[in-house]
Amino acid sequence: MNCTACIDRINSPEDVKKLNPQEMIELASDIRNGILNRVNTISGHLGPDLGFVEATIALHYVFNSPKDKFVFDVSHQCYPHKMLTGRKYGFLNPLDASITGYSNIYESEHDHFIIGHTSTSISLALGMAKARDLKNENYNVIAVIGDGSLSGGEALEGLNNAAVLGGNFIIVLNDNEMCIAPTNGGLYKALKELRDSNGTSSNNMFKSMGYDYYYVEEGNNTQKLIEAFEKVKDIDRPVVVHIHTLKGKGYEPAVKDKESYHYAMPGFLNADSSAVCEVETYNSLTADYLLSKKEKDGRIIAVSPATPAVSGFTPEFRQKMGKNYIDVDIAEQHSIGYISGLAKNGAKPVLGILSSFVQRAYDQLSQDLALNNSPATILVFWGGISSADMTHLNIFDIPLISNIPNIVYLSPTNKEEYLAMLDWSVEQNEHPVVIRVPFCDVVSTGVKDTTDYSKLNKFKLVNSGEKVAIIAAGNFFKLGDDVRNELKDKLSINATLINPVYLSGVDTELLESLKQNHNLVITLEDGCVDGGFGEKITRYYGNSDMKVLNYGAKKEFTDRIPLSELYQRYHLTKELICTDIAELIKK
Repeated sequence: MNCTACIDRINSPEDVKKLNPQEMIELASDIRNGILNRVNTISGHLGPDLGFVEATIALHYVFNSPKDKFVFDVSHQCYPHKMLTGRKYGFLNPLDASITGYSNIYESEHDHFIIGHTSTSISLALGMAKARDLKNENYNVIAVIGDGSLSGGEALEGLNNAAVLGGNFIIVLNDNEMCIAPTNGGLYKALKELRDSNGTSSNNMFKSMGYDYYYVEEGNNTQKLIEAFEKVKDIDRPVVVHIHTLKGKGYEPAVKDKESYHYAMPGFLNADSSAVCEVETYNSLTADYLLSKKEKDGRIIAVSPATPAVSGFTPEFRQKMGKNYIDVDIAEQHSIGYISGLAKNGAKPVLGILSSFVQRAYDQLSQDLALNNSPATILVFWGGISSADMTHLNIFDIPLISNIPNIVYLSPTNKEEYLAMLDWSVEQNEHPVVIRVPFCDVVSTGVKDTTDYSKLNKFKLVNSGEKVAIIAAGNFFKLGDDVRNELKDKLSINATLINPVYLSGVDTELLESLKQNHNLVITLEDGCVDGGFGEKITRYYGNSDMKVLNYGAKKEFTDRIPLSELYQRYHLTKELICTDIAELIKK
């Protein structure tokens, strides 16, 4: 039987149970080809999924999904599972892009949660196991966790609680020695000790917590994995099966450079790896600034919660920063408390974090950071409306952060503003400061920004006009300028254009002055309108005759909807906005 015929025969987990060992090897090759095809076509998580192929085949050979429940952490390892549960058409030619890159309850009865954030599988699976026991049902619940996710706070909380369940609960720890970047911390040193001792080390945190424990060194050997899983199937107590896998297995570039190939963009198979990109980005600006600052001030420290590439913290940057860089692993909550402690004791921390992930640390932003007024700097990357999966939306950071007392939330519109804000934030000692890094190509005025950002909540009046005022924040400042020009061309209105700078407060003096010769204010923000910046302006004018239109995203979970379609839905084009204004003027 050839390789193509093997995957063609697999339409459900029941078909996996019919395979012999040689056919399983062929199937593993087919699955890897499918993963490479999908990622090369539409992007996706490459290295983690390539490394978990044999384990997935073994899981479906031994257990009986969907009666037995698999809960995949962070979905970095779910591609093989999808291919074995009737969704191979999302990976093969022709590719069906309707299949998402994450665990999804709307796709299959074999998926039990929509999962895109990390360190959640133990808690979710434990809840399912407890409900099973309350209902006197009988089946296996398996939590799959790995790819660095074990260091997350929720994972450790779940691990602690699951140890005392008293019934069937299986944790499969996929230890590929990596997170996105190389792992750090004592937990991963302990895992290494277990690997080095073939699972026999007395320093075993899982046994100490009360778990049964099995170790599989050959985590990419299907037969070894089947033997281990058969030992724990139908077990009547919590158990950890620790498997040592190779991230990127089957694609040598991903094995050699595990960090770069954690996630890959379309066309990577044919890309020129020797090509060097010299284009200036906000990531490169951030890295260059911190490296320069560190040479002058040893108190500067860059911090990442396991997503260094998002912030421009490349391996070269990290090497040059030395002890002035720390990756705290997947631990967003800890990262906020950590930088608060750094700042309180005289260091100058700069944390780079993805918009979608900062929401995992809301309480720490409020209690550990803002309540203590620690002068740390947080850089929020990728904030804005996008065509991302529903698990990775980046539109909620403005409502979340801008409404916490003491935090100053800044939104630059160009390179010079960004660098000036960053420098002010690092040097000041009065406030925790968050900067929403522009999510676009670098825009430069060519003129150094000399704004005194310590004078809080002072908006920048860019163009003084009448009748209509446009307050356009951050990424949408250019859209605001386009609207201003469109109003002038189509309606002969010389609109006022304002760069608000601050997302966390309002310039009451400027807003009050607009009442003199304006009757309409529009706000533009690249995020969720509900609870966002624009509503602060609406609230200010609530007891006046001023009309206010707020533009941004609706409060909804969108899933891979094209950006152009979202802009039409939210009226985020100069033509639609001007039509709205014209209709309001007529009324």
